[in-house]
Amino acid sequence: MGKSVLTAGLCRVLKQDGYRVAPFKAQNMALNSFITLEGAEMGRAQVTQAQAAGLEPEADMNPILLKPNSDTGAQVIIHGLVRGNMDAVGYHAFKAQARRYVQESYRRLAARFQVIVCEGAGSPAEINLRRGDLVNMGLAEMIDAPCLLIGDIDRGGVFASLLGTLELLAPDERDRVKGLIINKFRGDVSLLTPGLDFLEERTGKPFLGVVPVYTDFALPEEDGVALEPAGLARAKAPLAGDGPDPVTAAVIRLPHISNFTDFDPLAAEPDLKVAYLSGGPLPAETGAVILPGTKNTIEDLVWLEESGLARRIRDFQARGGLVVGICGGFQMLGRRIEDPDQVESSRGGIEGLGLLPVTTTMARTKTICQVRARTAGPVGLPGQVLTGYEIHMGSTRRGPGTGPVFELRRGEEALSDGAVSADGSVWGSYLHGLFDNDGFRRWFVEELFKRAGRRPPPAERSPSFAALREEAFDRLADLLRSSLDLDRIYRIIGI
Repeated sequence: MGKSVLTAGLCRVLKQDGYRVAPFKAQNMALNSFITLEGAEMGRAQVTQAQAAGLEPEADMNPILLKPNSDTGAQVIIHGLVRGNMDAVGYHAFKAQARRYVQESYRRLAARFQVIVCEGAGSPAEINLRRGDLVNMGLAEMIDAPCLLIGDIDRGGVFASLLGTLELLAPDERDRVKGLIINKFRGDVSLLTPGLDFLEERTGKPFLGVVPVYTDFALPEEDGVALEPAGLARAKAPLAGDGPDPVTAAVIRLPHISNFTDFDPLAAEPDLKVAYLSGGPLPAETGAVILPGTKNTIEDLVWLEESGLARRIRDFQARGGLVVGICGGFQMLGRRIEDPDQVESSRGGIEGLGLLPVTTTMARTKTICQVRARTAGPVGLPGQVLTGYEIHMGSTRRGPGTGPVFELRRGEEALSDGAVSADGSVWGSYLHGLFDNDGFRRWFVEELFKRAGRRPPPAERSPSFAALREEAFDRLADLLRSSLDLDRIYRIIGI
C-alpha cells in the first residue's frame, strides 16, 4: 500500500466526515490511464482516489500525465489531451509552460471543494530536479500547502530516509513539513518508539502515525513506470474450501505493459488465478492467455517473438486454448501492423502473431472515449450490455468473414469493435474495463472452466467488483483512523 492508496484512504476518511474533498496529482508518470465522461485521459491512481471521495473522475485531478513510450521519452498529456512526445530535456524546458496548466486545474478544484489532498511523486529531496518542480515542494509552494512526509519502512532505512529528506530540503520547505508518517510497518509498533522519539527530537516534527502493511484490499497499487513483481499481487477473497480448484488466466507481462489494472477484477475472483508471465512455460492449469495493452505494440511484439512466448502462445491456441488481446494485445493477434508514420517505431511495420485475420495501421491521432457496448457474437452472453473505454493509436481492419466482438456507441456514433475467430478461441477488443462489468466477467470465468473440461463455479461465488471496491475504501478508512492522529492532521489542514 503506497502513497497513492494512502491518499485514497484520506479522501474516504474526509468524505465520511462530511467534507467536500478531491484528490490532486499535478504530474503523474504512469502507463495505467482512464478516460473520463468528457473524453479526457488521466492516471488511474487519481481515478481510484476520486472514487474514494465519491466523485466522478475528471482530468483536473491529474492535469499532466506522462506515458513513457521509450527509455528516454514519453507521451505528454495535458488536461486529458495529447500534447505530443517529448524527451527528458524537452519536457524540462516545457515545465515553465506546464506550471500554468497545473495552476489552472488546481484553482478550478479549489473553487469547488473544501479540501484538496495532493499526492507527490517520488521523493521531494531530488535536488537535481527541484528547479521547475511541479508536483512536490514546488507545488506546495505554488499553492501554499502544508505537507506530510511519508516514509516507506518496508524498503528499510526509514529513519535515515526521513531525516535525510528533511536535511536536503531548503529551510522554507522544511517549515512546510508539519508531520511525519511511517508506512508499511510489520510487527509491534512499540519497537519503533526509540526511533520515533529520536527523530521527533532531532527534527522537531511530530510523528502522526504508523500505518501497518495491509494487503487484503481490492484496490490497485501505486502505479508508475516500473511494474515490480510485488506490485502484481492483487487483493482477492480467500479460496473457499468447497470451491473448485482454480484455473489460471496468464497475462503476458509486456515490457511496455499499460492498463494492467484491467485485470484486477479477474484477480478478485475466488476461483481464478491471475499470473503475470515474462518468460518460461505457461502454467499447467492455464485456461486463457491474455495479451494486455502496451504503449509500444511493435517493440513489444518483437520482444514476444524473441522471448519464445509467441511460439508458446501459438502452440497453446493450437491445442484449443483461449487467447485474448486487449487494445495493443488485440493488434498483436493480427497478421500485420503497419506504422507508416513511425508513430511507435522506426521499423515501419511488423508481422503479427497471425491468430486473427486482421490488419492494424498506426496513426498519429489518438482515440480516447468512453463507450457502451453490446455483444455481437460468440464472446459474452447474447445481447449482453457493458461499458468500457478506448485509448489507442490506429485502427484495425477485419478480413472477410470475420465478425466483431462488440457493437459500440461512441456518443451518437454506432460502429463495431474487435474481432473473433470462427470457433471463438481467439478474440480481441480495443475496450479497456471489460472485466469491471460483473456479468461479462462471470461469463469469462465460466468459459475458462468449460474449456478446461471442468464444471464452472456457481455464479454466486463471483463478487460485485464495485461493491468490493467500496468495502475496501471503507476498510482502508478504518485502518487510517486507527493508525493516524487524524485530529492533529485536521488541525494541520485547517478544518
